[in-house]
Amino acid sequence: MKSNSKDYLSFDGGIHPASDGKSLSEGSPVQRPPLLDRYRVVISESVGKPPKPVVQPGDLVKKYQLIAQAEGFVSANLHSPTSGKVVGIVEVAGAMGIPVPAIEIESDGKDEPCEPMPPLDWKTASAADLLARIGEAGVVGMGGAAFPTRVKLSPPPEKQIDTLILNGAECEPYLTADHRLMLEKPRAVLEGAAISAKILGVKNIYIGVEVNKTDAIEALNKHAADYNIYVVGLKVQYPQGSEKQLIDAVTKREVPTGGLPMDAHCVVQNVGTAAAVSDAVTLGIPLVERITTVTGDVVKNPGNWLLKLGTPVIKAVEFAGGVTEEPGKLILGGPMMGFAQKTFDVTVCKNTSGILLLPQSDSIAYDPSPCIRCGRCVAGCPMGLLPCLLGSVIEAERFDLAAENHVMDCLECGSCAYVCPAHRPLVQHMRRAKAEIRKQSKK
Repeated sequence: MKSNSKDYLSFDGGIHPASDGKSLSEGSPVQRPPLLDRYRVVISESVGKPPKPVVQPGDLVKKYQLIAQAEGFVSANLHSPTSGKVVGIVEVAGAMGIPVPAIEIESDGKDEPCEPMPPLDWKTASAADLLARIGEAGVVGMGGAAFPTRVKLSPPPEKQIDTLILNGAECEPYLTADHRLMLEKPRAVLEGAAISAKILGVKNIYIGVEVNKTDAIEALNKHAADYNIYVVGLKVQYPQGSEKQLIDAVTKREVPTGGLPMDAHCVVQNVGTAAAVSDAVTLGIPLVERITTVTGDVVKNPGNWLLKLGTPVIKAVEFAGGVTEEPGKLILGGPMMGFAQKTFDVTVCKNTSGILLLPQSDSIAYDPSPCIRCGRCVAGCPMGLLPCLLGSVIEAERFDLAAENHVMDCLECGSCAYVCPAHRPLVQHMRRAKAEIRKQSKK
């Protein structure tokens, strides 16, 4: 690898936070926590229609057993994270601030699995059989979007895909779950990529990893040639892991305004998703647990844990030794694109990449002031938008002008708000405008 960062693949715009907080947990190997007495598995854990529960209160279930069946094309199966008894369907706090239904399972302490799905030889299996297995296993995008993987690997016939890119950038501050996965299970990541590429019928396979993760790059490169996969170093720049920025950095192609990666002949997947694909196909194991970073300056023992779906966040914090002081903010995900929570009663879902606790000193609610037209948000926007202009027209409720200035292309990455000296709530403005535009389009 070259040492000069300007030689690494990257994109225009973006930022690099002064302190990324990764040193708190990046050296911590993935740990498996003790079995809990009960789990509350949120039913809707993916984009699309919620699956339909197929269990009732009093039913005995085993680990990996189907507990909710996908409904329609854009939906995902849900499986039991352990063995025990179904207590019922209860309401729990949802990550987006509203109550959501969950299947509550009382553990029997055995963690006994049911008969796994038969392993498939992915090299000889058909693409249709591989897709069916991925759907059966309930695999979704684990980088945050939670889009059903079976759907993502089924682009329309008119979209000619020639490139698969795996996101191993993990550019969000504090998060190190993907880093540890690449270090500890590189073959699963590579094999999942190869399986996905076979389904898509593509030969160009890349894994993009930021160059501050040299150990992960080396771990992947030891086996990458066995799968005809290229591991490429990316400049340390947020939001390097965003789909459009990855495509720009790796292929120099541009996703058109209003378009999707498939419009640039690419499919992008997270490395965690690839590992889950490998487990589903080669081991017959559905997605019932994931690596989650539990971290923050007030956490006693920050690290990475393999958490079962339905694990209460408060228990995950206890696994990390608890806190050293009263936290000022709880975030699911990273500090840039994660979602602040009002309660510790939320539970781990398929897309819970991180549990972040910030101290009171980092949780200051700033009072915004008028835009000073400094242009920092323009320089930092990875999509080449004009956040200062968009913020002003949205405050004036001119959502038509926001649409004309491409607010729908906003990634909501937070780069603009991070660099704004006036502390303007630019991300909130963008979200509001996008919601209003979608509402008007439905009318």
